Amino acid sequence: MLIIGGGNAGVSLAGRLRRYRFKDVAVIEPRSRHLYQPLFSHIAGGTADAFEAVRLQADVMPSGVAWIQDKATDVSTGSNTVLLESGSAVTYDHLVVCPGIQNDWTAIPGLKEAMEGPHGASNYEYELAPKAWKLFRDLTRGTVVFTQPPGPASCDGAAQKPMYLACDHWQRQGVLKDIRVVLAVSTPTIFGMDIIDEELNRKIEEYGIEVRYSTELASVDPEGRTVELANSVSGTSETLGYDVLHAVPPQSAPEWLKSTDLPAHGNRAGFVEVDPVILRHPRFPNIWSLGDAASTLNSKSGAALRMQTTVLAKNLRAVLKGKKPTAEYNHYSACPFVVSHNTVVFSEFDDKYSPMPTVPGWDNLARERRLTYVMERFVLPKVYWNLILKGRA
Repeated sequence: MLIIGGGNAGVSLAGRLRRYRFKDVAVIEPRSRHLYQPLFSHIAGGTADAFEAVRLQADVMPSGVAWIQDKATDVSTGSNTVLLESGSAVTYDHLVVCPGIQNDWTAIPGLKEAMEGPHGASNYEYELAPKAWKLFRDLTRGTVVFTQPPGPASCDGAAQKPMYLACDHWQRQGVLKDIRVVLAVSTPTIFGMDIIDEELNRKIEEYGIEVRYSTELASVDPEGRTVELANSVSGTSETLGYDVLHAVPPQSAPEWLKSTDLPAHGNRAGFVEVDPVILRHPRFPNIWSLGDAASTLNSKSGAALRMQTTVLAKNLRAVLKGKKPTAEYNHYSACPFVVSHNTVVFSEFDDKYSPMPTVPGWDNLARERRLTYVMERFVLPKVYWNLILKGRA
């Protein structure tokens, strides 16, 4: 069993396969460190330290799983072979493709340069998250622009989290009245679920945030410190000056994956074609995919991945026993919106953004709560490092 990608998807699946008594499991992953991305928002918002989100890759690999520290560059479906950057190749009987998603910083003119400059930051890169907090912490007046990209994106609602944390900080410091906060979202509402929109809009009003709906970041002038925001409904654009720019880039599948025959024809984002219920490739029955690299119907998130891992592992086990894969993924996803230094608005939903709560009998879980903050900030990281990556949660 060969797995491409040693992030959340690859490692947690490998751990679960080992629990199901799979003997020969190998993971291809070039990076030497493993990152817990949900903490990036807390790092950017000043409620977590950067060291909390990183471990050595060697330390998180499940026992009995072989780690191939190399980068996949191609998949030959005809010969059941994965080509590696080193020039070698690895054969497989069954292949799981989950290399994650890439940040396309160069897709927007000037964005990459802005992030490299002194006034740009993002919670979507480990190195840029601490920079974001320093910029927010030191700011006492001026204009801050936050942007959220159109999908598909990995937990795209996470683009808003540092904004709420920064506003909460400025409010507690007594300087929020002197800071103009502008958020550009590509959607016609702040999220897409009535109860979540109600909660987030209440916080937006409390913090005095200006929201530009159906609006995307079109370009950045890092030297002039201006952004061009384009409205997809009116066809108009707006130029804003900024003192701090917090941006989340457009995203797509890794470049090497786009050139394989794994994506569906016409899928320019390059995600692996997959049956969204059983997570198996419709044209290559010994290839599977999950996580951000898979063209499933759900909103991409770590919460979605937890359910996908269980489904895929069960279906693989069934197929290897000569049975039909019957485990089904229900398109569940979740996004915990951190809206202050001690509260969270927790959304659980399906692919149509209909509520899909997982806690029976707990009404109003989506309301702003301190308890959900404790779960998201302190409990889930421990669960991730100690249970999820071992295939136990």
